[in-house]
This record gives sequence, structure tokens and C-alpha cells, in this order.
Amino acid sequence: MGSTGEFGRRDLIKRAAALGLIAVPSMGVLSACASGGGSDDNKVDKGTKSEKNPLAVNESAPLDVVIFDGGFGQQYAKDAEAEYKAAHPKAEVKHAATQEIQTQLQPRFNGGTPPDLIDNSGAKQMDMGTLVGKKQLTDLNALLDAPSIDDPSKKVRDTLRPGVVEMGRFEGQETWILYYAYTVYGVWYSKTALEKLDAQYPETWDDMLAVCEKAKKKGIAGWTYPGKFPYYLPFSLYPFIAKIGGREVIDRIDNLEPNAWKDPAVKAAFEAYYELYKKGYILRGTPGLTHIESQTAWNQGKALFIPNGSWVENESKKTTPADFKMAVGAPSSLDAKRDKMPFGTIWASGGEPFIVPKNAKNPQGGMELLRIMLGKKSSQNFIKQVSSLTSLNGGTEGLTLPPGLSSSQEALAKAGENVVNPRIQDWYVALQKEKIGVAALGEMMAGRMTPDETIAKIQKFADGVRADDSIKKYRHK
Repeated sequence: MGSTGEFGRRDLIKRAAALGLIAVPSMGVLSACASGGGSDDNKVDKGTKSEKNPLAVNESAPLDVVIFDGGFGQQYAKDAEAEYKAAHPKAEVKHAATQEIQTQLQPRFNGGTPPDLIDNSGAKQMDMGTLVGKKQLTDLNALLDAPSIDDPSKKVRDTLRPGVVEMGRFEGQETWILYYAYTVYGVWYSKTALEKLDAQYPETWDDMLAVCEKAKKKGIAGWTYPGKFPYYLPFSLYPFIAKIGGREVIDRIDNLEPNAWKDPAVKAAFEAYYELYKKGYILRGTPGLTHIESQTAWNQGKALFIPNGSWVENESKKTTPADFKMAVGAPSSLDAKRDKMPFGTIWASGGEPFIVPKNAKNPQGGMELLRIMLGKKSSQNFIKQVSSLTSLNGGTEGLTLPPGLSSSQEALAKAGENVVNPRIQDWYVALQKEKIGVAALGEMMAGRMTPDETIAKIQKFADGVRADDSIKKYRHK
């Protein structure tokens, strides 16, 4: 399963990349659906390649699309499918949406009849590393080298935000995943709530504790988080670790290096977060909350801060007050003089991963739909519908951005080159979500483990993955 990852990390990290919904797949999903290989016998014939049809799409072949029906909904995909249908009126487009990606699609992978395009996201996404390792995906370089919808003189790859193409690679030059959304992770808050406390977003950890204490006296919690899905905590915790100790600490964690979790920066960050629990700054009942329940409590003003990604603006819009003034903050400085990275350091990375299965009947059609989605029309439609950026570089001209998305833009501008992109959630999904998140961080923030016990447990988990020859390994170059 290889030992090196493709990433030219330094080039990627210097620039902003962007979001995705998180996932907790069962590692068994792809042991069954990953037989590798596959033939072209079941594929539709290619169409005639032309200026208007650069990917040689079969004009009359059916197109089978499955979309994750989560924080971004599915209407944006339906609208892009309508564009595809207009261009290929003889083609039947089959659209399905589900929150059970793994459960619904595993039998189809097993049977050799996967869809042509999949939005592989959500709590039950398929493990990307395993899909790649078992050769179940189509290389998307044909899409990336095709002319863009808006400017045929530019290749699709040249219209994307920095880092997006690299994120879709694992080793070699093949691009297996196209991350469509571009999202910022961090500490989300309401400017209105802070204004009512006569407070500003805390740029230091001491200020964070002071704001939480001030809120506590008013009967308001400092923090909440999805206690049932505590793998949200790293959205603010990982860039906090990088800020304290430098991005190389996160690289070593991603690389599964021995004792990477025992770095002093990890201990300092864990102890700071644990202090939120010890001082009673966590909303009572948080360990039992889902992501929706914690976001609703936050919208209701029961807590000031929540670790999240920028999909939260759309996902929580039904419960967000009109005057909420949603915003995202970078991790506070633990010690501004000693921290290795400046205030403003933030995590932004590609998310909402789209894949074209290797055994898809109409892979050209799947890639063509992605090409349409990466045009300015579909991109702006997505931005307006779901309050999130896409991987198209720019595309916001003429749009009035909602508060959270506007704040995300400002946060990225402030971060500049200080954007980090931990890959552990892409490379080792079960380790990140089920073990580090649920079995360790969730226990620590509920007060059932100390930071030292949590670090030891996580290190043991990471060591176990490193020693497991059945798991494909990746490394930063």
C-alpha cells in the first residue's frame, strides 16, 4: 500500500485550500468493495470529441449521480444536472441523494455497477485512502486538462484555487478526488453575542478564558461542540497545535511518526482545551449533543463559541437569528511571544469530495458534470444557495456574501500563507474520527480522561495504524 504521499506540502500549505464535511466510515466498507481492476466491457461508448465536447461524452448515454444530502443539500447538483441535460438532451440523468453513502453504494461497488459521479461526503462516506489503494477510482486528470467552461483557453486545473488539485492526489500524479467546496475551519461565534458582553474575539488564550468567565457570570457557556461527534474539535484544535508548535508538528502527526503526539505543542493545546472543561465553560449536556443540536444551542445564545466548518452557515440557517452576525475566528494565541505561528493561522482545506468510480459506465459524463459545476454559473449558484465558496478561484464577483462567508474570506486574507491543512482526516479516516475523535478527545472534553491520558491513548492508536500493513500509508514530502 505504498509509503509516500504525493503532496508537495509546502506549496499547498502556503496557500489557502478549503472545506468538507467530515465522516466516520466503517473501515469494513471498502474491504468488500475494493477488489481493484475492472474492465471496460460495461462502459458506454465514447462520443465524438469536439470543441464543445472535449471529454468525448456520449450524447445519449445515461448519467447516474449520487449526492450527499447534508449541509449543502442537493439542489446545487440538480441545477448543474439541468445544465448537463440542456447540453445533452438525449441523455437521461438519474439523480439520487442520501446521507448513507457507504451503506447505499457498497453493494453497487461490490457488484461492479457504481454510479458515474459520487459526492462522497458525510458521516458515512467511503474511505478515500482505501478506494485509492484498491484502485477503485478514475484518474481525473482528463477533466483537469480539459478546457474550462468559461474560458476555453484555460484548462480546468488552471481555474482552481491553489492546493485543490494536490489534495486530490495520494501518490504519483494521478488525481483521484475533486474537492468541490472551499471551506474554512475554526472557532465560530456570533459578533452580536460578543457585543452584548462588551467583548471582542479573544486573540490570546488568557482573553479566551476571560471572555468565557464573563459569559459564565451571565449564565452563558463559553463553548459547545458536537459531543456525539467530537471529531469536530480538531477543526480548531489542530490549527491551535500548529500555531503553538509550527506546522511541522501536524506534518509529523499526519506521517504517523513515533511519538508525534507527545510533542509539547500537543500537550499545551490539550491542557488549554481541558481547562475549558475544568472551569465549567462547556455548555452543560454538550457530550450528548449532535452537530445540529450543538449548533442550535449556539444559535440560541446558550454558548459563545463552537468549532466548525463554514458549511455551518447554511446548515444552521433555520435556527440562526437575523441579527446573529456569524463569524469565524482563528485559534487564539497561547503565548504570542513563543508560538511558532502568528495569530490568524487557520485551517482551510478542500472538502465535499467528488469521485468518479473506475467501473462507472459513463465516466466521461461524470467528469463533464464536474466541468459544468466548476464553471462560474454553477459556482455562483452554489455560493448563493449554501453560503460556501467553491474550488473555482474567484467566482464571487457581483455577489453579496452572507456574514459567515464574508468572515471566511476575511480570515483567509488575514492568514495569508499561514494556512494549515492536516491530512490525517483524509488519509486515515477511521483513526481520525472514531479513535482520535470519539474514543479520545470526546472522553477528555467530557472530563473522563486527562490530557496526558488522552495523548497516550491517541499515540497508541496512531502506532497501531503505523504497524498495520493492511492500511496504506501516506507521507508529506
